[in-house]
Formats: sequence, structure tokens, C-alpha cells
Amino acid sequence: MDRFTELPVSLPGLHAVRGTTTSLHTGVKEYYGVGRIEHGDTEWWGSGRVWHSAPGCILVKQPGDVVRHLAHRGPTTFTAVTLPTHEVARVQGEGRAVTIAQLEANDPRAAPFHRLIDAACAGADRLSLEVAVAEAVSALAVISHAQPDYSRPVRRAMEYIRERLGDSITLDDLADYADLDKFHLCRAFRTQIGMPPHTYLTHLRVARAKELLQRGGRASDVALQVGFYDQAQLTHHFKRLVGTTPARYGKSPRGPKYHSVLRLSQQQ
Repeated sequence: MDRFTELPVSLPGLHAVRGTTTSLHTGVKEYYGVGRIEHGDTEWWGSGRVWHSAPGCILVKQPGDVVRHLAHRGPTTFTAVTLPTHEVARVQGEGRAVTIAQLEANDPRAAPFHRLIDAACAGADRLSLEVAVAEAVSALAVISHAQPDYSRPVRRAMEYIRERLGDSITLDDLADYADLDKFHLCRAFRTQIGMPPHTYLTHLRVARAKELLQRGGRASDVALQVGFYDQAQLTHHFKRLVGTTPARYGKSPRGPKYHSVLRLSQQQ
């Protein structure tokens, strides 16, 4: 059985979860996040390749990354921390790339991420957490792993989906924009991204719906804004991917962010 516990942290915008899972999850990341495997081994697919994560490994994720679990060798325990988006955006504004990465436990580049996770687990004070976040965000800019080598048609298809999230998108639209026939595009997209275009679109629509619901949007209005036919379709996909209904998500006494960090942690 999966178990997740929210860790109390004293810094606004920072969220942390300790979890143990045996389930295999597939999803699109919504936030910048850092995870550490505490116990157990897991294999997962991301950035066009298979990764093996052992205890001590650091996983760094960014919005839009597709992650698919392949196998757990026994229960896997991890700690996951979401980073304040505005802090990462400031670094990105300086023109530095933030990439998906896995760092081994003894990799010197992993040290700032270990310090951040340790601080969150220890219930450190606000100043200590602010320093740890600043160091971790700065470290994101110098990770040397290359960006995923997506083909030009796949990159263009992803761009089209992100820019027209609320529109009615057809496969012919995607193929025309990507300048590739739809059959080859579907095959290339699934191979490189890890899911077909329509699944990727659904994940992004639900992620956008969560943002709008957090701002107080009504589910019926949000459904249309993000491209679903109606509230029923939004509720169907939202409950499947988030684990609760849009209405309950918006009214959660623990805060919408709690569900968000749980979903991120489940996909570590």
C-alpha cells in the first residue's frame, strides 16, 4: 500500500512529502522538484531513456517532463520537495537551462539538493530553508546533462499543444504544424515523449485546470477554458489523474498544493 506524509516546512512556496510506494505511475510533471531515493530500487523512463535509481540518488524534474515508472524492487521510499516556481523562473530568466537529471549519491553536484532535502526533513528554520533553496536553484543552472534530443517535428508538436491548450486540436493540425505525416508523428511522439499526443494534451489540460481552480475558478468554467467539452469530462480526467474531484480539490482544507506535491512525489 502506498503511504505519503506531508512534511511541515516553514517557507512559503516550498512543499515536501515523504512517501513509500510499490505502484507504477505515469505522469507529466507540473512543478520543479527534487527527489531522493531513501530505500529501495526503482526503474523509470524519462527524457528518452531508462534510468535506475538506487538509495541516495537525486532526481531533478521540471514542468513538462514525462516520467513513467517501469519497476520497483520492493517498496521504494523517497522524499520529494517542490521548489518555489518564482525562484527557478528568476534563474531561467538569466538564460540558463534547467534539465531533467539523475545524479548519483556521491556526485558533488548533488550536494545542494541533499542539503535542501535534509533541511526539509529536519524542520529547519526559515532562513536555513531560504539558503538551501537558493543553493539548490543555483545548482539547477549548472547541471551538465543534455536536454532531451527531441526531433524537430516532436518539438513543434509539443509547442503547438502547449500554445493551444484550450482549443480543439486535431491530429491533422498537429501534423501540419510539425510538417510530418500523422502516422510518423504519432510513432515519433510516443517513442520520444513516452505517451501519445492526446494523453500528453490531457495531462497538460488537467495541470492548467488545477492552476485555475487554485485561483477560485468554477469547475464548469475551467473545463471550457482548458479545452474539455464540459465539466463531466474535466471531472473524469481530473479524478483519474489527481485522485479527487475538481470541486474537492479547490476546497481542500489541506490546500490544493498538497495534492500537487503528492502527485509529483508519486511520479518520482
